[in-house]
Amino acid sequence: MRLPLFQTVLSFLLLFSACSRVDLVATDSKTIHEHVSSFTGEKAVLLNVWSTSCVPCVEEFPMIVNFGNEINDLEVVFVSADFDDQLGAVKDFLSEQKVTGISFIKNEKDQPFINGIHPEWSGSLPFTILYGKISGKILSFWEGK
Repeated sequence: MRLPLFQTVLSFLLLFSACSRVDLVATDSKTIHEHVSSFTGEKAVLLNVWSTSCVPCVEEFPMIVNFGNEINDLEVVFVSADFDDQLGAVKDFLSEQKVTGISFIKNEKDQPFINGIHPEWSGSLPFTILYGKISGKILSFWEGK
């Protein structure tokens, strides 16, 4: 009797841990650009800078996750602008949203990070950039939802 229960519990734990695994990497704007560039010629990239404390960011997040899941030629890259003390909340939010792959959290001071991501970005969140598949160049960018 105990073996089937143990197997069921173990299967559940393995399934849950696989679904909730979040790869969150602390990094700077230069490394984010290198990551985005790695998709040139393979996929368009949608880079989204967000924060758990930003209501519009949280509201649009599921829609962006869906884009990434529905469009095969689109790589979605999430960059959290939260502070280090929010790391747990960021991981929990990404898990709840079923984000897969690598996501980033900035570890650079605000102004160098903002300027490094895009020189015309004011720092308002959310901030989104669309990069072309073939060229890897910025096709569009916008602040806000």
